[in-house]
Amino acid sequence: MSMTETIKLYDRDAYAIEFEADIISCEPNKADDKQFDIILNQTLFFPEEGGQSPDMGILGGYKVVDVQIKNGVITHTVDISADDCCIMGKEEAQTEKTTDGQIIGMECVSEKVELAAGVHVQGKIDWQHRFYNMQQHSGEHIFSGIVHRRFGFENVGFHLSDSVVTMDFSGVISPEDIAEVEHEVNVAISKNIPIEVTYPSRDELAQLEYRSKIEIEGQVRIVTVPGYDVCACCAPHVKRTGEIGMLKVMNYQNYKGGVRISILCGFRALEAFRQKCDIISELMGIFTTNQEAIVDNVTKLKAVNQSLKSELGTAKSAILDYKVAELPADTDNAVLFEDGIDTNTARNCVNGLVEKYSGFSAFFTGNDETGYSFIIGSKNADCNTVAAALRNKLGARGGGKPVMVQGSVKAAKSEIEEVLKEVL
Repeated sequence: MSMTETIKLYDRDAYAIEFEADIISCEPNKADDKQFDIILNQTLFFPEEGGQSPDMGILGGYKVVDVQIKNGVITHTVDISADDCCIMGKEEAQTEKTTDGQIIGMECVSEKVELAAGVHVQGKIDWQHRFYNMQQHSGEHIFSGIVHRRFGFENVGFHLSDSVVTMDFSGVISPEDIAEVEHEVNVAISKNIPIEVTYPSRDELAQLEYRSKIEIEGQVRIVTVPGYDVCACCAPHVKRTGEIGMLKVMNYQNYKGGVRISILCGFRALEAFRQKCDIISELMGIFTTNQEAIVDNVTKLKAVNQSLKSELGTAKSAILDYKVAELPADTDNAVLFEDGIDTNTARNCVNGLVEKYSGFSAFFTGNDETGYSFIIGSKNADCNTVAAALRNKLGARGGGKPVMVQGSVKAAKSEIEEVLKEVL
């Protein structure tokens, strides 16, 4: 049975927080018996769409954990076992508005109601989550618009989650150009330009130059940042660019013939900056130095560490040579346990032992707490028999060819030695 498309209240007012609606259907979630999938006649909840994560919040007193859209019908998944929570994440939060009417906080008080078709329910979105997503998405539009204008590249992949915003462009952009685009975006933000949302007719759309020209059924929604971007988009945006706050490029890498750029905007960018400042402050305390000297101190410490590693490796090799020399000559098999030996050194040691002993030559590196890595070699016997015994008795992992096997085992040295006694 076909269902009428859900009325998208977020298209009418991206800044609305509370709404009322009628439940059209309520069905148990197929994957979780403590969750229900609810379809409403109208909703403020933006679904996962266009690369953006969905809105969160409260519906009928229950926590909304997912919102999806299919054929214009929006499904809200609520968790009936989740505890009531303040959707601002602050128990003391109060409903407040700035001089321009923007809601900046709210408290969450919502009583649970019966979940069934025909029931009238109240919904409340997590405003902080919504606004943060709006900041990210509006900032992305300006960035992508500038890239398209300057380089002709398309944004061929977009992902907006609670922690990251990534854009995949169809061509490579140099670090210098990325920095210039970042600066231009922040200039656009500082201008506090009104962001326009329009619904052009098909004839108007045919004459309009805009990004994301894909086949869209029904009315196409155009988001315009005058002077910077015109793009088809279904998501809520801020009213003016100034509300984005700032945009910071966090990372970039070559990706599928183009470049993947990660950004953060507004409050999420501020939080990332705060975390980096905390790290810098901690490093300043560790090195007892100022911020400007941290890189130099870390570079020097890295060089000292590398030198010590080299010296330690030389010392361990000498000790290993001594232990190899002390192995009994009147036996067919050789077994060594030594902590802190790298794989190449261990393999070279086993190769040398194989030339000296006719049976199995085994090297175990590690300790009883973390477990052991092993290499076992032989010219005349099948090393897989030893690996199989370690696997069957101690749950070891790994394998290889008859002449050499390699793996790891989470067991004590005494347990390993007991198994080896049985097979060697």
